[in-house]
Amino acid sequence: MAAERTLFYTVETENGAPITGSVKADGVVNVSVSLRNARLKKVTAKVAIPATDTMRVFMNGYQNWTYSPEYDRTGRTRGLKHLPCFLRGAFQINRYGDYHFVEYPYKKGITHGESWCYFREGKKFLLFGSLDEMPGYTLFRYDANKGELSIERDCAGMKATGIFHAFNLFIAEGTEREVFDAWFAAMGVHPLTDKKQFGYSSWYNRYQDINDATITDDLVGAKSLLRPGDLFQIDDGWETAVGDWLVPDEKKFPNGLKNAADAIHEAGFRAGLWLAPFVCQKGSKIMEEHPDWLLLHDGKPWSNGSNWGGFYSLDIDNPEVVAYVQKFLDRVLNEWGFDLVKLDFLYGAAPFGTETESRAARMCRAMNILRKACRGKQILGCGVPLWPAFGIVEYCRVGCDVGLDWNDTKIMQATHRERVSTKQSIEDTTFRRQLTGRAFMGDPDVFFLREGNCKLLPEEKEKLFTVNALLGGMLLTSDALNTYTDAQKEQFRYVRDLLERATDVTVDADNGIVLRWTFDGERKELRIM
Repeated sequence: MAAERTLFYTVETENGAPITGSVKADGVVNVSVSLRNARLKKVTAKVAIPATDTMRVFMNGYQNWTYSPEYDRTGRTRGLKHLPCFLRGAFQINRYGDYHFVEYPYKKGITHGESWCYFREGKKFLLFGSLDEMPGYTLFRYDANKGELSIERDCAGMKATGIFHAFNLFIAEGTEREVFDAWFAAMGVHPLTDKKQFGYSSWYNRYQDINDATITDDLVGAKSLLRPGDLFQIDDGWETAVGDWLVPDEKKFPNGLKNAADAIHEAGFRAGLWLAPFVCQKGSKIMEEHPDWLLLHDGKPWSNGSNWGGFYSLDIDNPEVVAYVQKFLDRVLNEWGFDLVKLDFLYGAAPFGTETESRAARMCRAMNILRKACRGKQILGCGVPLWPAFGIVEYCRVGCDVGLDWNDTKIMQATHRERVSTKQSIEDTTFRRQLTGRAFMGDPDVFFLREGNCKLLPEEKEKLFTVNALLGGMLLTSDALNTYTDAQKEQFRYVRDLLERATDVTVDADNGIVLRWTFDGERKELRIM
């Protein structure tokens, strides 16, 4: 791939002639133009990258749930046109990803993504990474048929005057470590923690069926296997409705959540709690009592999907919304005493931009609201566009939710790129592995060892826990630990040892995915796919 490349750019406004030019596509590439009272129409660039049969292409998906594998030259990014319109509308499927603002061409050899992409030949990487998303998400589209990478700013309709930063890119070629280390150094981004986190989450066994009794029961199992300082996380289900965060469900938690956090601490663990701070579900008190808090688009509340019977964005331009977010996070972290919050469905804060603020800048502002509100307490980000989370959260999901089987049903496989899938979660974790230890500590989601309430085969469970332990920075299970057999307890200890003691981890993805690592002085290998 080594070659001197030229990036040709065009800045179009609604009034005035297009501004064109070219720059060398290497290192830090800043393309800035001077504008006066302009409304942006289209900001694009192109660079030639000839396709080869051995090339692999990675395009980072819009948010952490978005399926983001490596493609070969015939790969394509699949959209939603194959789904009937009534299904898209009924389940708001187009709201989970970038479908409502990015065109999907549906042609083989055409892939796209946001914020960064790379081209790989064996161990040689050619990386294109954004250095600044505030002017708008950097949209990459590769056409292998033409051998051309197109780059676009997501800024159409915005007003600009003075110096407009059309593109701020980092372009480098080298080994995986060389190019990603250099990109994060150029951004000045550093992780807030380098501590790997082990522990338990209530979600993938209990789901929303949790209460004081289940927490007490799960703590019994946790005390038998977890260590002091591990995380015990209470997930969705403690609240009466999504959006109503100030008081827990009194039927489930009559003693309040401070009591639960105290019990977790008494057991020696760190206490975590799930929330979705920028959305509310239909029927919640927040939605009924504060309809003016909802984010409107074309005069209607913006729906983010079909979870909980439908849920809607809160408007962070409303000072009362920001004050509410600050209030309930202060209560959770400082009054109830939780150490970490898993903040989910964060993409709901910024589904679109305005004339003066891009979609990406709005997402960055939302993340800074959370960082300020949480002060010194830790954040696990989820359902979030990844670049705005760089250096802002301690831990962050890097893939979709795992499932209780390998790849869900054929019907579900035909839906959106953000669906639940163990197979896709493993691929997301594999191909976003470079984020752990550079942007934050990556959370690849949970692993399973249990037999009941899980359809994964033993070899599939091994693939899941191996990838998660070797490539992630947070490793939780949702198994009922007090039901483990002696053999499962031994395997559980081995999974933890993988996370903490495995070294020299390498990924071979030229023909499937093969992981290799050193453990207790022995070189090991596992074919994942």
